[in-house]
Amino acid sequence: MNKADIDLNLLLALDVLLAEGSVTAAARRLGLSSSAMSRTLARLRAATGDPLLVRAGRGLVPTPRAAELRGRVHELARDARAVLSPQPGRLDIASLRTTFTLRANDDFVELFSLPLVATVSEAAPNVALRFAPKPDKDAGPLREGRIDLEIGVLGASAPEIRTQLLFRDEFVGVARLGHPLLAEPVTPERYAACRHVVTSRKETFTGPVDDALRELGLSRAIVAVVPSHRNALRIARRSDLLALVPRMCLGPNGSPEPPLDGLASFDLPVRTPKIAISAMWHPRVDADPAHRWLRDTVMAVCRATVS
Repeated sequence: MNKADIDLNLLLALDVLLAEGSVTAAARRLGLSSSAMSRTLARLRAATGDPLLVRAGRGLVPTPRAAELRGRVHELARDARAVLSPQPGRLDIASLRTTFTLRANDDFVELFSLPLVATVSEAAPNVALRFAPKPDKDAGPLREGRIDLEIGVLGASAPEIRTQLLFRDEFVGVARLGHPLLAEPVTPERYAACRHVVTSRKETFTGPVDDALRELGLSRAIVAVVPSHRNALRIARRSDLLALVPRMCLGPNGSPEPPLDGLASFDLPVRTPKIAISAMWHPRVDADPAHRWLRDTVMAVCRATVS
């Protein structure tokens, strides 16, 4: 294909084809007939010198080349749409009237919902925030528009989902005040010798701290598994079990607040990776002024709270 023959419509069509993995679905999304979409796929194959999508049973799967191109093509298509779209007018935040739905776990809601609501209410009194539960990391609600913004650790998300790092956290140990472990420096051996309560919603109860202990020939006894860090902290407060929680669970000042006073935190005696907390949203709202304001507000509140 000569440079003069380059058709940006092919780029946009390729973005949709790779996202949908179906000629019929891509045609429906672009408002084309299936035959027209098939001809477009044939042109794309000729232009790239690669089959791009091949049949597997009743569906289509991307070739290695198509999988490699997916991210780049999506970025280029998004930028092309942005360049060729009208510039939105100035957003009047004070008169904005809408409800934003944020999906986050209980720990995030516990720490950030109050400052977020206060900040949003002051700047945009007609905007409401709805905090939805986060049972999993499924990107479907973002794709379908049921969730405006998701907060959490990145998972195996859909390739088109946009992300922005909010802050980094780390795991800390927590024990009741007066716990024998706290009478002396916390070593890997003394830490592993204690009994532990962990937080998990999966069948796997171990994590990075167990990997680090294993490298030292150590393991810890996990005697309780609970669905939330708040549950773990309450158990640790009334027993000799140690809890492992992100530092943000202790509150903005780093020490447990009521009703979780009576606890003491300590640095883990082994190194574990930092926890990256990010905001995630669908590209359809990437250039929306109201959504951009929401993202900026969440970013500012998070950084101010954890700094």
